[in-house]
Amino acid sequence: MPEISRFYGIFILMNFLDHHPPHFHAWYGDYKIVVTIKDGVVKGEMPGRAVKLILEWLELHREDLMENWYRSQNGIILEKVEPLK
Repeated sequence: MPEISRFYGIFILMNFLDHHPPHFHAWYGDYKIVVTIKDGVVKGEMPGRAVKLILEWLELHREDLMENWYRSQNGIILEKVEPLK
C-alpha cells in the first residue's frame, strides 16, 4: 500500500484498485482507520487527537486525494501529498 503522506507519526496510505467509496488509510502506532475522502467518515479506532489532525489534513487536501484516488483506480503512480505542518 503506497504511502502518500506522513506527519506527526501518522502514515497516510492508499491502495491501488481499492473498493469504493474513495478513501484512504491512516496508521498511527498500532491504530488503523479508513477515512472517506468526500465526507470524512472514519471507520476504525484511533486516539481523538490523531483523528482531528487527519481530518484537518483532509480538509486541506481533498482535491489532491481525489486525484490520487483516480490515479489509484487507473494503475497510475500516486503523488505525494504535502504533510500537515
